[in-house]
Amino acid sequence: MRIYNSMTRRKEEFVPLREGKVGIYACGPTVYNYFHIGNARPFITFDVLRRQLEREGYEVTFVQNFTDIDDKMIRRANEEGISVKELGEKYISEYFVDAKALGIRPATVHPRATEHIGEIVSLIQKLIDRGHAYATPGGDVYYRVASFPGYGKLSGQSTDEREMGASERLDVETDKEAPADFALWKAQKPGEPAWESPWGMGRPGWHIECSAMSMKYLGETFDIHCGGKDLLFPHHENEIAQSEGATGKTYVRYWMHNGFINVDHQKMSKSLGNFFTVRDIAKEFDLEAVRLFMLSAHYRSPINFSREQIEAANSSLKRLYHAKDRLEALKGSERDPDEEEEEFLRRVKGYEEKFDGAMDDDLNTADALGAVFELVRDANVSLGDDSSRKALERTRETLRALSGVLGLLGKGDDELPEDVRRMAEERANARAEKNWQRSDELRDAIRKAGYAVEDTKGGQTVRKI
Repeated sequence: MRIYNSMTRRKEEFVPLREGKVGIYACGPTVYNYFHIGNARPFITFDVLRRQLEREGYEVTFVQNFTDIDDKMIRRANEEGISVKELGEKYISEYFVDAKALGIRPATVHPRATEHIGEIVSLIQKLIDRGHAYATPGGDVYYRVASFPGYGKLSGQSTDEREMGASERLDVETDKEAPADFALWKAQKPGEPAWESPWGMGRPGWHIECSAMSMKYLGETFDIHCGGKDLLFPHHENEIAQSEGATGKTYVRYWMHNGFINVDHQKMSKSLGNFFTVRDIAKEFDLEAVRLFMLSAHYRSPINFSREQIEAANSSLKRLYHAKDRLEALKGSERDPDEEEEEFLRRVKGYEEKFDGAMDDDLNTADALGAVFELVRDANVSLGDDSSRKALERTRETLRALSGVLGLLGKGDDELPEDVRRMAEERANARAEKNWQRSDELRDAIRKAGYAVEDTKGGQTVRKI
């Protein structure tokens, strides 16, 4: 796989730090509201990245955080008359509702900032010890940007440019040594939630949270950090300064950023009245169609969200489901594939190779989706009730695998009984550990429960017999 690395500004061959294993950190939501359509794009994009890497045989540790303490949360909790913790719990639960509807799998780990205060405090202390940070008499702690010569290497923005952006805050942040310095720890204000620290009661700054959580679960250096283009500066730039300042090591090897979403050709904003949460959109549209729409453009390109685009995506989704249902309904013949079917199966292999080639070219989901539509068009013409079962099953298997990577055509897949789901997960783990005896035992137990397990290149699938 080749990935466009935002740090080097070019496509690079992806080589993981540890053979066969990939560590990914994706910036998650600040949980003060339902997440919006702009948030949905990176969530969907990097869910697909994870799925494709797993298809290629990697063991992926995917970490996506929840920012559950910040200024917006404090304001919103005060407005609703509840605690910040209650607000966070509410919208973390709602995140999973909307994410499931969009086909986004839960991360391997979903760390919360408030559950990692110890790690955050330790990291800040290390930065102070190394001369990269300083505490003020008022109990705030700031990162000393001038102490890190590499500052700006990701975004290309200089310290001077950061100072220009920070100048309007000087009147309230008088204890800072320099305008470009940013907060690592904020002293408690009246009525705010706070935690103990060597500098007094307070709470972490936003940037330090991600540095502490990513390094806890993925190590001081890890493979891929991803998020929206809007996070590149200052958030990701500050993460680099903090993390590399503390460890002296490269923080992230590949940076990936998705492009912006416009709504009816205008930048999304509340002031323009074109700001939509995913929950708003779900009242009118199938969220699986929203996912297909997101994948119909390259992730680094800007994309325009409109009613017409979603309606077109919904029509395309219906065509895919029609093809899937038709394939599932065909019974086929026990005979061996004839010459025409062998030629068809060679074309199926070609569609699969085209799909993987597109995905391996910096996650080109638009072309990969095109390969899926070519497959179903060909299958609609070439296959019927008199086709061989081998040709039918090979086509079904390929469609399941490719659509599964894109997170499409999954309706009904989550309706497995809980005991079957648990056995399937245990079997997947057994296969990963090459415990073939246990894998076979679980396959037989799942079959007795009325479900068949199939092992495909894209992973394990379970369906009702």
